[in-house]
Amino acid sequence: MKITELLKKESIMLNASVSSKDDAINTLVELMDKGGHLSSKEDYKKGILAREASGTTGIGDGIAIPHAKVSAVKNPGLASMTVPSGVDYEALDGEVSNLFFMIAAPAEGADLHIEVLQRLSMLLMDEDFRKNLMNSKTAEEYLDVIDKAERKKFSEEYAEETPAKTNEFYDVLAVTACPTGIAHTFMAAENLMKKGEEMGISIKVETNGSGGAKNVLTKEEIEHAKCIIVAADKKVEMNRFDGKKVIVTKVADGIHKGEELLKRAMAEDAPIFHADHSEDDSSEKAGGSIGHQIYMHLMNGVSHMLPFVIGGGILIALAFLFDDFTIDPSNFGSNTPFAAFLKSVGDGAFSFMLPVLAGFIAMSIADRPALAVGFVGGHLANQGGSGFLGALIAGFIAGYLMLLLKKVFDKLPHSLDGLKPVLLYPLFGVFLIGAIIIFIINPPVGAINTMLFDTLNAMGSGSKVLLGVILGGMMAIDMGGPINKAAYVFGNASIASGQYDIMAAVMIGGMVPPLAIALATTFFKNKFTEAERKSGPVNYIMGLSFITEGAIPFAASDPLRVIPSCAIGAACSSSRRTFNVLWMYIKSTSWWNIRSTCYWKQRWISYISCCWFNSRNDTFRNFKEKSNKIINIIMQSPFYNIPL
Repeated sequence: MKITELLKKESIMLNASVSSKDDAINTLVELMDKGGHLSSKEDYKKGILAREASGTTGIGDGIAIPHAKVSAVKNPGLASMTVPSGVDYEALDGEVSNLFFMIAAPAEGADLHIEVLQRLSMLLMDEDFRKNLMNSKTAEEYLDVIDKAERKKFSEEYAEETPAKTNEFYDVLAVTACPTGIAHTFMAAENLMKKGEEMGISIKVETNGSGGAKNVLTKEEIEHAKCIIVAADKKVEMNRFDGKKVIVTKVADGIHKGEELLKRAMAEDAPIFHADHSEDDSSEKAGGSIGHQIYMHLMNGVSHMLPFVIGGGILIALAFLFDDFTIDPSNFGSNTPFAAFLKSVGDGAFSFMLPVLAGFIAMSIADRPALAVGFVGGHLANQGGSGFLGALIAGFIAGYLMLLLKKVFDKLPHSLDGLKPVLLYPLFGVFLIGAIIIFIINPPVGAINTMLFDTLNAMGSGSKVLLGVILGGMMAIDMGGPINKAAYVFGNASIASGQYDIMAAVMIGGMVPPLAIALATTFFKNKFTEAERKSGPVNYIMGLSFITEGAIPFAASDPLRVIPSCAIGAACSSSRRTFNVLWMYIKSTSWWNIRSTCYWKQRWISYISCCWFNSRNDTFRNFKEKSNKIINIIMQSPFYNIPL
């Protein structure tokens, strides 16, 4: 629910004069009652005071948001006032509060006060927004400031209210999609909408994320659009664009080349797309190089494999955490009943990893009939010793084998069409993929897999350091792009071969860029724009969630500083022994007297090195002073002396 729908002019007081917290609450309750939201002022005030007794709602930065969900509220509402001189509201930061929003929510129904509280918190993070509220002269101006901020922050809610200038439809439509549906999809959509607003082009963007398609394009919108942009690295529904001018490109172009794409779309510089109604539609048929198509097929398999890797991997890790090594070292991970349960479930999830990879690669190539064939191929590759590499090959073979079978069976009478998907495709597909994998693929690929496993086991510490440096750097160099995905695929292959330390290096390398950005925007705020400072803290969550793409906006705005620094930090942090060497060097310098233990020193120094490079034009002396502050914070942390 919008703030402007809950806040009435009668419930706004500007330039109020209150002397205490109780006085502020009494004034706000009176304003709430003037708005017609209360059935009993006294009972509502009791609810407010009860909430304050559990902890102050003075959140700091001059803001207080008292709220209550009680039966004394007839209908949801807001009251607000500004106090230029400020009042002591027992705020968390110890400062006076001068901007107040009071929330009233009925006892029955959804937690509306939580939704409004979240919405207000997001808006009030903007310092300019707070200043504009404080400088408002009238209640109308106050509401207008809120309305403009809401329209900017939650633009999707106002999409229906802002049609194109010349007609009710959009000039350009777009679809964005990436293999994982987590970061690139929405970053491309946001960039296209932002560029469209700057260029005065009305645009609607459909996102095909991990939660399904959102903001779906309608038939009428497609019919009236000048051009459609499909920025996708996976299959999207294309037949609906039959007869329209369509630009098909990579999702990365939606992030980095939004203006160029929109100019092409408005100039209608695009080929007309003709749907193939005999097949399931896909974006790859509309364009894209062979290499890009192969990449899309591979990423379709990897993205569907991820839940099995993540779920199974975490359960296996927990099995080792809760097990007792001293009972039977050779059976570590399954000594206790609970650990054995976790290990069994985790191993079960892991066993699906390669069949799912192969199955969805095949499905991406030849649609649903190829899914079962790919699953069988991946399973046989796993059982036959060819592992991840064999499953990868099996997926592509299964897909193209099914395309061949479709062409062969097309010559059969139409009366047999019903038998194709339920009998002919699975029977001949499974038979042929079984023969190909067992007799042609498994022997040589199994030998290669065994050689790779033996080589990794025989690696000395120096070689593993180099491998960790390379993989860590690859994870950060293009932040979710093909090089990043290549390193990730190699890490998954190493898991299948029992080399878990390699995947650990890959994951650390992928976590460094967003965490480094978050630290840089936290400790070097004056070196970043306001928009960057706002988005920086989100990278703490993205980094801890192994989503490297959180650093992309910063890399795009300043690639010469951000990309090399992130790559160096990621490469260093991906190798423990490399950091031991660096640590001895750093420790020997006179200006940096630090001590630490185990992995924490490795990771923090790599993050700080990234912060150094990301600090725009910072002097060496300033960096030294700020770095020492950070190190002091780390040394005082309860985690400092914990050996990991």
